[in-house]
Amino acid sequence: MNFSIIIPAHNEQDVIGLTLESLVKQTLRPKQLVVVNDNSTDDSQRIIENYCQKHNWITLINSKSSNKHLPGSKIINAFYKGFNVINDDYDVLCKFDADLIFPENYLESIANHFSNNSKLGMAAGFCYIEKNNHWVLENLTRKDHIRGALKAYRKQCFLDIGKLKPSMGWDTVDELLAKYYGWEILTDETLHVKHLKPTGVSYNKASKYLQGEAMYKMRYGFFITFISALKLAYKKRSLRLFLDYLSGYFKATKEKPEFLVNNEEGKFIRNLRWKGMLNKLK
Repeated sequence: MNFSIIIPAHNEQDVIGLTLESLVKQTLRPKQLVVVNDNSTDDSQRIIENYCQKHNWITLINSKSSNKHLPGSKIINAFYKGFNVINDDYDVLCKFDADLIFPENYLESIANHFSNNSKLGMAAGFCYIEKNNHWVLENLTRKDHIRGALKAYRKQCFLDIGKLKPSMGWDTVDELLAKYYGWEILTDETLHVKHLKPTGVSYNKASKYLQGEAMYKMRYGFFITFISALKLAYKKRSLRLFLDYLSGYFKATKEKPEFLVNNEEGKFIRNLRWKGMLNKLK
């Protein structure tokens, strides 16, 4: 099973070498790995180039973009710079962050999951962060959700969902659309991936309303947005975030940005969300 991996990277000199080293050591070697150096001003390029010189299946793409780390659009735009140069003969396409350390059997285990289930569209392990010298499960992780940091898509699933959306919420709507098109999603609790930088640490203040906007663009509607915003803010222990999410939603209802899904997909997503919330009350 052929794996193609795309890693967007912006000023990752302290971690990108660890990520690439963990991928070089995989028991199942990826067919192609493209690192998109997205406007880095540190030593990231030199570190990536060293790996390219040693491994002909690793490619560096240098890209210029804004220094602002807006979640969603920046990272997915960088992803597409890599996607445009990969070969089309991949079986599984991965979008990985540049601050991960994978166990050596990671890709082999993911490949086995895809081989054993033809309906499996997406698969991944779990992100762990370091706290008090111990690696613990990142608190944003749900067992039924694949983190944006380590996405792996079967090729046909990736095409069915319309690829990745350059917007906040891309790493939620991809799973919802995968389910809409009949694909299954799997998370493997035995695959522990070290996440060296906790999610969201580099997001700037301008991004605080984008979560609510994303809920609008996924056609959640107010009540699902309210509940989802409350749960997410609770996980992050911040009432301020809850208010920001709702402000972002109401701002979007006035400005009416383009939806990420059509009417039929939106109806499916709302039904799926209600079903999931009601099941948790049982």
